[in-house]
Amino acid sequence: MGFPDDSLTADEHVVLHLHPHWAAMIAPVFWTLVGAAGVTAGAIMLPTGMGGNVALVAIGAVALILFLWLAAWPFVVWRSTHFVFTNERVLLREGVFNRQQRDIPLARVNDVSSNQNLLDRILGCGKLTVESAGERGQSVLNDIPKVVQVQKVVYELVEADHERRTVDDRDLRSALHEASGSEKE
Repeated sequence: MGFPDDSLTADEHVVLHLHPHWAAMIAPVFWTLVGAAGVTAGAIMLPTGMGGNVALVAIGAVALILFLWLAAWPFVVWRSTHFVFTNERVLLREGVFNRQQRDIPLARVNDVSSNQNLLDRILGCGKLTVESAGERGQSVLNDIPKVVQVQKVVYELVEADHERRTVDDRDLRSALHEASGSEKE
């Protein structure tokens, strides 16, 4: 399931669009291999004949159920989780049937921090925490690929948004001059 570009505003563009790090798929791949090995071992070791065929079908059915539960479903969840960073906001989308969405305007972001344990550093991923003003406070994004670079990009986006929204002295003088000119008319 792709990210819907129609949820962006007219002047908004995507800077980063991420899914959780591929390391989140290690366990599903492991269980896929275990299931395939179980079916293969059953096919090789079980006796031929009616009893062996019934046992092999049972092993295959259990392997299929475990594959759907431990591998296919996590893959679908992984693909339907989106971390999107635009020039205006941070968009978090996750869920397959029930969709959870959170948009954090860059103007409300107070702090961006990252956290990596040793395994995360080896794999190149980590946890990104976006703290925003508002009732929800912190949003923790797990398994972010290249989390340190993403933290830097988000910081730069917040700073650029702040600069865009800040009035400098020249703009202030111009606005005051226009206001005083319109009062004389």
